[in-house]
Amino acid sequence: MKNFYLIFQKELRSYFNSPIAFVVITIFLIISGYFFYTIFATFSTISFQVMTNPIMAQQYNQLNITEMVVRPFFANISLFMLIMLPMLTMRIFSEEKKSGTIELLLTYPVKDSEVILGKFAGCMGIFTIMILLTLPCIFLIELFGEPEMGVVLSGYVGLFLMGAAFISLGIFASSVTENQIVAAVVSFGFLLIFFMMGYSAGFASETIGGILKYLSFTPHLYNFAKGVLDTEDIMYYLLFTLFCIFLNMRSLESKRWRG
Repeated sequence: MKNFYLIFQKELRSYFNSPIAFVVITIFLIISGYFFYTIFATFSTISFQVMTNPIMAQQYNQLNITEMVVRPFFANISLFMLIMLPMLTMRIFSEEKKSGTIELLLTYPVKDSEVILGKFAGCMGIFTIMILLTLPCIFLIELFGEPEMGVVLSGYVGLFLMGAAFISLGIFASSVTENQIVAAVVSFGFLLIFFMMGYSAGFASETIGGILKYLSFTPHLYNFAKGVLDTEDIMYYLLFTLFCIFLNMRSLESKRWRG
């Protein structure tokens, strides 16, 4: 446990000793803030038009800030995570491989699981900061409307679990190459495949379509965005994360055997 904590501290410190954390968090918040402003301004405009135009009032029978602002906001954040998280994970093992410090790390009396989980926790720490910094958007919604807080809470749980899955896959991609750009591209490519897989379900047979929907990230996140905390969705993200961590351990183990 001590080794895990030391690696976690080292990893977290390394992010803030370089511009990576500041650049990724800043860009993530700028993009998230811009799209939140767009969504919220659109909702405000429609609300004003409904109040002054009877025809618009018939078209929008019942305005719901949760449906029109909160859920699209979470959907947009998930897309930004798809782009930004590979930037966080690309250096985790690739940098150590290129600099040669991976050999030193593997010769220390440290378990592979402690190394991987320590680095995973460090990256999750940065991701948690990113997500928490979006809370002012929710406070603004609460100030001007009455969102369903159950949907907000379950939405953040979904984003956190999805982020853990993204990071675990990104760390595995970083462990198989010493080139950070390659690690980022591989991570983004596989994440995009899993993200878009559900959209192909309609072109496949019922059985294959069901499998594609289950393997895709998006249907599970939609359930969280609806305020539904389903154990099936939670287990999907947890199993995906654990599977990627398992592959990462096998990757480090093969590195030990190759020397």
